[in-house]
Amino acid sequence: MCGRLNVIDAPAIIALCEVLGINLWPDKENETHSASQQLLFSRFTKVANKVSIIREVNGQRCLEQAVWWLLLEQTSDGFKPSKWTSFNTRYDKLDSFRSAGYEAYRHSRCIIPVKGFGETQGKGANALYTDFVAEHGAMALGGLCREWIHAITGERVLSCSVITLPAHERLKSFHEKSTPLMLPQNDSTMDMWLDCRLTEVDVFNDLLVPHIPQDLLAQQIDKPSTFNPVGDALRIAAN
Repeated sequence: MCGRLNVIDAPAIIALCEVLGINLWPDKENETHSASQQLLFSRFTKVANKVSIIREVNGQRCLEQAVWWLLLEQTSDGFKPSKWTSFNTRYDKLDSFRSAGYEAYRHSRCIIPVKGFGETQGKGANALYTDFVAEHGAMALGGLCREWIHAITGERVLSCSVITLPAHERLKSFHEKSTPLMLPQNDSTMDMWLDCRLTEVDVFNDLLVPHIPQDLLAQQIDKPSTFNPVGDALRIAAN
């Protein structure tokens, strides 16, 4: 999966958050709306930037901001992305004990609510850029998160990654290497995914095969930073 996410300020994303129990506009008389509870909107979110994630902590759903790079390194006054690329976590590394995502897969899964994601095929002048969006609603990307505490300053930072699967047959012409994990939204999958008590991850085995749980629109663009459409969008049916 290429390193860009589409998190526009759309009713569909807000609706998905509400389905997951996140109230983006609490009652001002009874609740405080802190910065960490705000949904970060961006048409072009790049790797190593912050993105909003939903996770469960002590049985409570919360919306928090995380660096889109699972492995961080401590500096003198904070954290920076590790030299090891980790904005994605491959499905076939989830059961590798020494992998960065092993513990997170069992104890700190998260959902990244987005409208879509971007893929790149080829390099340089021959690169083909495609943006995918949910035709209806929003996408719930299956992710992992980790919490980091600075040994000197005590700063607390969250990081996250998107789980990637092998390339789906219907998407190989756009990106032949991988497909992000898109969680189904019409059953109990999302609730199970966020359940911090659920550590027997064999129940998720069926999710770790290429699948498209909702209809997508694939739009070729000139480049990620300007995202001007090239030609007409193609509809890709759920499969």
